Amino acid sequence: ALRGLDDGRNWVFFALFVTFASDTTAFFIGRALGRHKLAPGISPGKTWEGAIGGILGAIVVSLFFTLNTPLILPLSWGQVILLGLLVSIFGQLGDLAESLFKRYTGVKDSGSVLPGHGGFLDRMDSVVFASAVVYYYVVWVIQ
Repeated sequence: ALRGLDDGRNWVFFALFVTFASDTTAFFIGRALGRHKLAPGISPGKTWEGAIGGILGAIVVSLFFTLNTPLILPLSWGQVILLGLLVSIFGQLGDLAESLFKRYTGVKDSGSVLPGHGGFLDRMDSVVFASAVVYYYVVWVIQ
């Protein structure tokens, strides 16, 4: 688990902040500029423009986070950018996987714990995939 790594707490925050930045940026860019559907059969609201916006948002927050968190060292600019890219891509894949699962089972929302947000799993689907990527990146590449 991320928490058990060296600087584990910071890596948990990194995974959360970068994933939420990716999700939020993808949503707003997709709503403002989205014209090309990403996976209409799985999640009709997602667009390529939103996905690219999410990647850019994740990279920006990754850079900001690592500049202001000196405990997550030594990361090169390239590593930070790559990790932000991977977090965003895998977070978006997690979101699509959960949407596919819901579509397959005929469920609209994964629960009612978070009204208006589709349920807990709908909020955390991208975090599950993204945090796994952060963990393995830290274990295999950084440590």
